[in-house]
Amino acid sequence: MSQITDSAPGTAFPRLGWVDDLFVPALRTALAALPAVESRVAGYHHGWYEADGTPVASASRRGKAVRPALTLLSAAAVDGSADDALPGAVAVELVHDFTLLHDDVIDGDALRRHRPAAWSVFGTPAAVLTGDALLVSAVRVVADAPRPRAATAVRELVGALMELVEGQSLDVAFEKAPEVSAAQYLAMAEGKTGSLMGCACALGGLLAGADDERVGGLREFGRRLGVAFQCADDVLGIWGRTTRSGKPVGADLAARKKSLPVVAALAGGGPAAERLRDLYASPRPMDEQDVALARQLVETAGGRQAAQDEARRQMSAALRALSYARPSADAYRQLQEIAWAMIRRDS
Repeated sequence: MSQITDSAPGTAFPRLGWVDDLFVPALRTALAALPAVESRVAGYHHGWYEADGTPVASASRRGKAVRPALTLLSAAAVDGSADDALPGAVAVELVHDFTLLHDDVIDGDALRRHRPAAWSVFGTPAAVLTGDALLVSAVRVVADAPRPRAATAVRELVGALMELVEGQSLDVAFEKAPEVSAAQYLAMAEGKTGSLMGCACALGGLLAGADDERVGGLREFGRRLGVAFQCADDVLGIWGRTTRSGKPVGADLAARKKSLPVVAALAGGGPAAERLRDLYASPRPMDEQDVALARQLVETAGGRQAAQDEARRQMSAALRALSYARPSADAYRQLQEIAWAMIRRDS
């Protein structure tokens, strides 16, 4: 394990109450402005309401708002105001929820955040349309930011969205590809996950008025962090616990998705890699025993270790990039804590 890992903060996600105090009311306003049906579905998806519209008493089902926190802390890192970066924070969360709604439909995942996914409750058309509405709302929120920064922020968001769609498209295409290299996988992950996290950090700097060099450092920090997060998420998708993550564990294996542990395992030699290759090539649907076997084979072939090693390499690159933003000491510490918590979590 690297020196960075030895000195890294713990896995507990840092509590940033001020982020929720500033961000949540603005997000609620944005969701309330959606058409009635889409607002209801989005509120359910975000964990604020039950399917019948009853408010949820506990906030434990809601996500950690990682991307908005990155946006607001990135603004603070360049000596800017979190208030100035608020439109960016709301926009990236709206886009994130848009991707989750569509992902669940594409993957057929029936569980999200410890309860039925929105499409399984309200139907596929409602979930897709709600995702579309969230995407439009995200662009509108950024476009309404104070000028002249709004135009630059919209270009940043739109550029990230195009990369995100391309990454998602590659992810789907990989399912039927006979072979996927680690380099191809990492390029996909940079689009699918890194683009939005890079955008989240860049928007914080842009809306705070930082120069191009500092914004570039923030953007690259977020991109590398996003890839590290995807690597860690792939590990959780195979070896995590549904009771902790709120997502179906093992579903990626059952669907024969080529996540990084699988890609790394298939690239290796030896009996475990060969048997895994045969299992993935079989036209027969995987049952629970097949999934358990695949999980074992991926680990034996070194896929789990390879993904964890790649997450650490990406994390090291992220922290190097962050130094180019010349962040304030306090913001650097908080960004570092969030980053390590994201890739060393167990939920």
